[in-house]
Amino acid sequence: MDCLFCKIIAGEIPSNKVYEDDFVLAFHDIAPQAPTHVLVIPKAHIPSMAAVNEENAEIVSKVLSAVSKVAKELGLEENGYRVVSNCGEYAGQTVHHLHFHILGGKQLDLKMC
Repeated sequence: MDCLFCKIIAGEIPSNKVYEDDFVLAFHDIAPQAPTHVLVIPKAHIPSMAAVNEENAEIVSKVLSAVSKVAKELGLEENGYRVVSNCGEYAGQTVHHLHFHILGGKQLDLKMC
């Protein structure tokens, strides 16, 4: 498979990991859009939110639980953080592997949300 995130999961491409378990990997984004910018991904290849279904919903649930754990570990709970998942070309999804951006560490632009 020619998926960037699958290669990161396999250890073929290095990442700056912040969390890992049997189902989820979280690592710092290489082009951060905020002081704290972490990606949280399932280890199973799910192309996007559009591909979430009954068969993989349990995995997605584990990813969302990890988002909460990672945000807490990074100290983002007190002031807040944003969680974003882009779905498709018009939304700006460039890696077609489900992922959630955790953005925090500063006051974020409120115009888009």
